[in-house]
This record gives sequence, structure tokens and C-alpha cells, in this order.
Amino acid sequence: MNLKTASALKAVELIRNNSIIGLGAGSTMAFMVEYLADEVKNGLQIQVASSSFSTRELLLQKGFKVLSIQDIAEIDIYFDGCDLVDKNLNALKSGGGIHTIEKLLASMAKEFILVVDTTKYVKEFNTDFPLVVEFLPQALSFVPATVKRLFEGALTSIRFSNKKDGPVITENGNYLLDIKFNTWPPLDILAASIKEIAGIVDSSLFYGLVNKVIVASTDGVTIIDNPVTKKYF
Repeated sequence: MNLKTASALKAVELIRNNSIIGLGAGSTMAFMVEYLADEVKNGLQIQVASSSFSTRELLLQKGFKVLSIQDIAEIDIYFDGCDLVDKNLNALKSGGGIHTIEKLLASMAKEFILVVDTTKYVKEFNTDFPLVVEFLPQALSFVPATVKRLFEGALTSIRFSNKKDGPVITENGNYLLDIKFNTWPPLDILAASIKEIAGIVDSSLFYGLVNKVIVASTDGVTIIDNPVTKKYF
């Protein structure tokens, strides 16, 4: 069993009967769908929603009825992966560009659980991954300029698609801005400052939201609790 399947299996073990479950994007979530389908065959009753187009399609293929996000206000657990999660369980989810919807489901959830392998669990963020913000197209010039003014030395770049001419367009009809730091600003200040910039919808920094992290390593699977955030179990 590889690390992704091991962490996915441990995550499925945390699900209670008659729960509403949210799933994010990525290969680990795909393994979770496979395991959940088996559990449903064995009698588990759940409802599911997803922030990811690919995960949603896989759920549908497995016979799940997928809830529409706009029709729900609360879910029991939201599972997702991440690029990095630090020792304080702050996470960076920059790769997929769907962080706004992911953060919505995480905020809806009584418990938000990240499912990762040990390479993603770090003492503090490195600079391999950017902070990504989703922003209104009308703020195309304003948002990058404001970010550079607030954070000296920050490098910004509009995310472009290699499949079409022009910027990547999110499911919400917005643009994405990648922001690279030589050194990460204090995350509490960064989270607050970014949200205050007019035109920005949300960022890929998940500050103070994560309840648990399931970390798979060659030594086994560990569950790390956040003593600060809200608890469900």
C-alpha cells in the first residue's frame, strides 16, 4: 500500500454513518472515492459534495448523487489535500486554482481534515509554492500593483493557460495571480492583508481552518490534531 492509499484509507475510517462529506481534488481524493464506494456497498450511508470537477465526475461514475454546493449550508467533514501544511496546521493550496470553492467547503464543515503524505508536512512554508489569489478581472492592474506595494520584493504573475490564449479563468469567471515571496510574511498578517485588497475574492492560504491532518509516512499513518480550531469529534 502506498502513502496516498494509506492516508485515504485512514480518512475513510473517520467517517460516521449518515454524514455529509465534502471531498477536494487530487489523487488521494480519488482513492477516497474508491474506498467510499466499497463502504457504501457494505451499508455506509453518506451524502457527498465536492469542490473539484474531476472528483465530482469520479463520484458520479461510482454511482454517488453529488450535492450542489449552493444548496447546502453545513457539512460534517471536508477532506482535501494541499501543497504544504505547517506545524501550526496552516495550509497552502495553490496548485489547482480552486481554493475559493475549497475554502467555502472547509468553512461549511464541522471538521476540516487534510490528507497528505509526509513530504507535505513541514515546520514552516518553503518558497517552492506561490500564494495564489483569485481576483476580479476588472482588478487586473490594481491587484498586482497593490500586492507589490504591501509586500516588498514580492513577485507577481498572472496565471496563463497553455490550452487557450489569455489568463486562466476560474469557475467563478475570475483570474488567478501567483505571488512568490523570498521569505514568507507572518501568516496572520498575510491572511488579513490579502483579504483587505479590493478585487480579491480569496487566497490559497488556509489560515486557522484545519482541524486535523492525516500524515502518511513509511513508518505508518499519524493523525495530528489542531488544539485551536473548532472540533467535531
